[in-house]
Amino acid sequence: MASAHLLCNNNLFNASCNSFSKNNSFSCRSNGSVSFNQRLQFPRAPLVKASQKQVEIVYDPEEKFNQWADEVDKNAPLSRLTLFSPCKINVFLRITSKRQDGYHDLASLFQVISLGDVIKFSLSPSKSKDRLSTNVSGVPLDDRNLIIKALNLYRKKTGTDNFFWIHLDKKVPTGAGLGGGSSNAATALWAANQFSGCLATENELQEWSSEIGSDIPFFFSQGAAYCTGRGEIVEDIPSPLSLNIPMVLIKPPQACSTAEVYKCFKLDRTSQVDPLTLLEKISKHGITQDVCINDLEPPAFEVLPSLKRLKQRIIAAGRGQYDAVFMSGSGSTIVGVGSPDPPQFLYDEDEYRDVFLSEAKFLTRERNEWYKEPPSSTACISPSDLTQSNE
Repeated sequence: MASAHLLCNNNLFNASCNSFSKNNSFSCRSNGSVSFNQRLQFPRAPLVKASQKQVEIVYDPEEKFNQWADEVDKNAPLSRLTLFSPCKINVFLRITSKRQDGYHDLASLFQVISLGDVIKFSLSPSKSKDRLSTNVSGVPLDDRNLIIKALNLYRKKTGTDNFFWIHLDKKVPTGAGLGGGSSNAATALWAANQFSGCLATENELQEWSSEIGSDIPFFFSQGAAYCTGRGEIVEDIPSPLSLNIPMVLIKPPQACSTAEVYKCFKLDRTSQVDPLTLLEKISKHGITQDVCINDLEPPAFEVLPSLKRLKQRIIAAGRGQYDAVFMSGSGSTIVGVGSPDPPQFLYDEDEYRDVFLSEAKFLTRERNEWYKEPPSSTACISPSDLTQSNE
């Protein structure tokens, strides 16, 4: 069945099985699709339109909706799918050289973590465009969004004509160095492939994805990978770290522009440690401060001096509770590995009221399955949220 959606207060309402009265007889299959035994009866209502900044979704009169639902249910073995879209951290990030094409070669240990978004996909009766909505402002809803780029890429590569209604429940902050957008794109490619009966292999999805983003191929690993090139050369490895290691993510409201960080980057200021040596040390001895090297920290701290001060204060206030404190990607998230607890000063000082905080752990997936949202995922909060909840 094509899910019925209504945009209310910038949120997409998904009319699921439990949303209808018992008078409407239908059944939910295990694959997530819905089979109608009689036509749904909806009260006739005027056309509902969102603002121009959001997607326009029409709540159609009952006859039109029933025609769409019947058509989708008849022709599609799968009509809707909800997937977890986790982000990543760079346990270390070495920049090894500058390329002739203007990009830089890197060598990095990427690890998927348990913080992530949730994306709902529904087959659209339209054969001309996708419709994207989200729960936060500032996220592009057109083909600038990597989700839409990924769906366009899949149709180009496979010749399929499936279009979708997509709702992105965003929890990963943007401009954080956590690869949230890249993960969304990989998740969209995976979803499109499921709706099309898996026309492409995982290796093909991984290869295609590099055309729209350097970090996207990583998410087709099993959760841990040694990445080189621009990041698109992915060597899948068994996770060298325990999945039970706790960590805390601390991101100030200020974002780091990757382009600005690379403008300030100087190759002669980087570490000279062989990245394979770092990988070997982590595999043998786990995470320590000396192996969590990020060559983009100095230029990021130049772009955002307050970020350097934040990292220094976390290390000082932690008093050894963290095995390592480092920046992920091009920033601006600071990761404290070894404890899920943020330092107290983040709660005490007004300067940090709007800092994003989240617990996380490392995450992997099984081959031929997508990442599963951990049942104990902790809600993302800011110190100001806690203050308000205690008032």
